[in-house]
Amino acid sequence: MASVICVTGASQGIGKAVATYFSELGHHVFNLDIKPPSDGSTSFETSPLDITDEVACGRLFDRIGRDYGRIDGLVNCASIFSTLTMKPFWEIASSDWDQVINVNLKGTFNTCKTALPWLKQSPAGRIINFSSAVVPMGRPNYLHYVSSKAGVQGLSRAMAREVGDFNITVNAILPGATVTEVARETVSPEQMQAMIQSRCIKRPQEVSDLTGLVGFLCSREADFITGQSFVVDGGLTVT
Repeated sequence: MASVICVTGASQGIGKAVATYFSELGHHVFNLDIKPPSDGSTSFETSPLDITDEVACGRLFDRIGRDYGRIDGLVNCASIFSTLTMKPFWEIASSDWDQVINVNLKGTFNTCKTALPWLKQSPAGRIINFSSAVVPMGRPNYLHYVSSKAGVQGLSRAMAREVGDFNITVNAILPGATVTEVARETVSPEQMQAMIQSRCIKRPQEVSDLTGLVGFLCSREADFITGQSFVVDGGLTVT
């Protein structure tokens, strides 16, 4: 039976790859993003959403939930990252800190909270939150981003404790620097090459390195896996 999967931030990048992956498997996929797809051509439905607006999140999930009777999976990919400028934390403006935390952490909280009533209707609800491998790395010069993604990891672990009785699993994926169509100001070509050479597997990270894990965690084979954090960075961060 086709599942109902909602993916935030699927207009571009990793989110788009995840949404396309599920759509090609025949599932009902919804892209929840504040902007339209980058190239205008997708195999899934896009619904405009500002994830920092809890009321708007609730309305949209209620519409999807009423149409299908349930939501089976929520994959939170939306975040601010590619447009950030690396700088020491004492140069980060308070307004920039607030914006990153508001989108990356509060937005994830909002979507999980408002989708929960419909995830409870699924026989096996799934929440997957994208954190980042910069968290265990402790990467410097964009402390607001690292802090927001550390919050997402902590949120996922604690949330798993609270929703297990509803047969819902919650896991976090921590990807390394991944090659997508999105231009990135945060990593120079020289920095990217240095990261590749520091990996156990010395090649660029592709979106296909992530989609299979997302698919597995959303499957019934992963019924007993929850509260976990999966670092996918080719072994750059070995803990």
